[in-house]
Amino acid sequence: MMTSQIEKRSFYPWLVVGLLWMVSLLNYLDRLLIASMRDPIKESIPMTDAQFGLLTTIFLLVYGILSPFGGYLADRYGRKVVVVFSLIVWSGVTLWTGFARSYTEILTARAFMGISEACYIPAAVAMVMDYHKGSTRSLASGILMSGLYAGMALGGTGGYISEFWGWRYGFHLFGMIGIAYAGVLFLLLRDAPRTEAAIEKKEPERHTGLPQIIRTLFGSFSYWIIIIYGILLGMTFWVIYAWLPTYFKEGFHLSLGKAGVSATAFIQVASFIGVLVGGTLADRWARRNIKGRIYVPAIGFIVGGPFLLLMATTNVFVIAIVGIIIFGLAKGFHDANFMPVICQVVDKKYQATGYGIMSFFSVIAGGAMIYLGGAMKDAGTSLAVVFEISAVGVFLAGLLLLLIRPKYRY
Repeated sequence: MMTSQIEKRSFYPWLVVGLLWMVSLLNYLDRLLIASMRDPIKESIPMTDAQFGLLTTIFLLVYGILSPFGGYLADRYGRKVVVVFSLIVWSGVTLWTGFARSYTEILTARAFMGISEACYIPAAVAMVMDYHKGSTRSLASGILMSGLYAGMALGGTGGYISEFWGWRYGFHLFGMIGIAYAGVLFLLLRDAPRTEAAIEKKEPERHTGLPQIIRTLFGSFSYWIIIIYGILLGMTFWVIYAWLPTYFKEGFHLSLGKAGVSATAFIQVASFIGVLVGGTLADRWARRNIKGRIYVPAIGFIVGGPFLLLMATTNVFVIAIVGIIIFGLAKGFHDANFMPVICQVVDKKYQATGYGIMSFFSVIAGGAMIYLGGAMKDAGTSLAVVFEISAVGVFLAGLLLLLIRPKYRY
């Protein structure tokens, strides 16, 4: 009874965003911690650069394959149970990673992390959409995604953690924090009240099979655009997450700790500003124009792509930071509006599934690009070439987004 009264208060939808914000932080922190610990991990567990890249690639491969199923489970059985279960499992795997003693073991742990994390993002963004409609949708989505930025930024501190306490300490610490926080979520988090959920999820439709949902989604021209757009961005985002610390360390002769922080902190702070500005602007623009939420990220990437190219081609560290900051702002515009844009194309009953399927294509492309970056590096090719290719893809993604034809206003 007390829970239902709390849910009726206007602050509860924002409490949901706050609770999930912390989970988002742990989600990206746990998966990206490894990127800033490359050198000590390779010293402890011998591997080539291609094999090190494969640690993230295998995570993304499993994550991508299972994302549609994670979204489907959230649509059919509810958001809360999927979020809490996912957090418990991936936190346990994070803890296990800190005990790995061989390449095979750490590779297996990364694969299991992909299984557990695949369910979270589709369920979380769909839950926020359940609670936030109309004038707060983009801003709420953006704030949720800013938790990912915080996780990415903290992931960059892995270099410092490894310098002072060893690389295993970070995995042990954050794994235990995640398990404890799952208990907090279990007590406080609730699915959208039945009075609202019943409108969004008709009982007969809840049992629609995944193959039928896939056929329905891909019957839309705009959904195809979302898939291609997601592929282009997945290739760029994951290359940045996995290889930018190494690129900064080697290209600008930085220490491991400074490279990790420089490659994460600037872009995440810029992205946080971007979600606030881009989310607010899109919410207002959408009141006057049905494509307002589409125009904001499109403009962001049309401008941000050339600045990412600048980052990849300059020899001046300060200019590289300026380039990555502008790109970070554009990424924030995207993150605040991507799920709201999906909601304008996909039926309300299939939003988590629609996001999960897009995620499948996006992370598979990203994982392939990460491995390609490592293979090219082993062959003597500069990582700058990989970032230059990604910059062109970002620019094209911005143009492509303009082709979407919204079916639903919000």
